[in-house]
Amino acid sequence: MPNTSMSFSQLYFSTEGRIPRSTYWLKYYLPLLGISMLGWLLDYAMGTYDAEYGIGLVSGTISFLIIWPSIAIYVKRIHDRDRSGLFLLLLFVPLLNIWPTIEILFLKGTEGPNQFGEDPLGDVVEVFE
Repeated sequence: MPNTSMSFSQLYFSTEGRIPRSTYWLKYYLPLLGISMLGWLLDYAMGTYDAEYGIGLVSGTISFLIIWPSIAIYVKRIHDRDRSGLFLLLLFVPLLNIWPTIEILFLKGTEGPNQFGEDPLGDVVEVFE
């Protein structure tokens, strides 16, 4: 049975533990996409969007506020692949940044427990492996 006991603060503010791809997409990426779109719409409506910089007051505030939650989510996702959070530093290296991006977004985590915790999926078998 999947591990669904992670609290809001554990998910978004702690770098400990593991999360599967489904948690990344459904509890982080898709909500963030919606919030970002809403921020851009509010910037346009309020006239605070700056086309030169591609950001406005609301969208800039959102971007600033999600820095730590994003790092925490990425680290837990990389932990699910049995890698250290330092692996994320490859995101700053041109061309090599493709590798951690693929691992975060698309590759299944290690089955069973690893050095970062129990398997968040437990005994659940994914349909598309």
